[in-house]
Amino acid sequence: MHITSIQRPENTSSASHYRGRFAPSPSGLLHFGSLITALASFLDAKSAVSACGTQGKWLVRIEDIDPPREQAGASQKILATLEAFGLHWDEEVLYQSQQSSRYNALLEHLHQQQLSYYCQCTRADIKAIGGIYQSHCKSLNIDSKHSAIRLINQYGLYQFSDTFQGKVSCEQALANEDFIIHRKDGLFAYQLAVVADDIEQGITHIVRGCDLLEPTARQLTLFKTLNSTAPQFGHIPLAVTSQGYKLSKQNKALAIDTDKPQPALVKALSFLGQNPPKALVFESVENIINWAINNWQRSAVPQKTKISINEN
Repeated sequence: MHITSIQRPENTSSASHYRGRFAPSPSGLLHFGSLITALASFLDAKSAVSACGTQGKWLVRIEDIDPPREQAGASQKILATLEAFGLHWDEEVLYQSQQSSRYNALLEHLHQQQLSYYCQCTRADIKAIGGIYQSHCKSLNIDSKHSAIRLINQYGLYQFSDTFQGKVSCEQALANEDFIIHRKDGLFAYQLAVVADDIEQGITHIVRGCDLLEPTARQLTLFKTLNSTAPQFGHIPLAVTSQGYKLSKQNKALAIDTDKPQPALVKALSFLGQNPPKALVFESVENIINWAINNWQRSAVPQKTKISINEN
């Protein structure tokens, strides 16, 4: 992964077409790292104001397509947490678990266009040849039973301009892979579902963490394969512990306190380089959010992939 420092776009998006989204998975409750991402995507949308004074739209999507990793009740708790922090979404929440017919239709379309094939290679097989898949099964006419489905990658897009990180270059060999769009265990792959939903919801801008920089290359390839205009991507720094570990549900990061949201909100704004007044912590959640919308500056977000934080 290579990032080149370039001048980044300022808040120039027209709200007449701005449609952003926050898409958590219900594998656990929202932690401070999740809050940073949700807040950044919300503020980028709501600070995009049209000439008639209309704000951009901010949607919430629950990415619940991996049942073995999900925590019972997490989806509703995530939504309640967003509301407690003043992050109110527009339009109905989309649940990926309810989109199977649309995902299957997309898989069938790609099959009919001869843009996909079945593959039975394991992770161990790919690791044994150096870690990059070499399209081994492409010409073997493998049966669909116990097989994954891979996209025929015609483009291998590996560079893109990021709202916060500047010019991003991913590993070309990885970007050229025929990647999985339907898993061997019968579950829809993240790459397929996220692109299908971004197209369905008309998403124009995506703000998320730098852990998804490399998957962006694959998603851009799928957008191009489907002749769809890709959103503008922006990746904010990851919050990491002093040992360098990303705050995540898998790493058992503590859930944020919904009883007193103000300190975490102000801390998140500081993390994002927005320089909130210290006294803001004594204001209501609504006042904090209003201040943040009115003062949001893309250029102030640190051009880093990760930032160490005090976990206390």
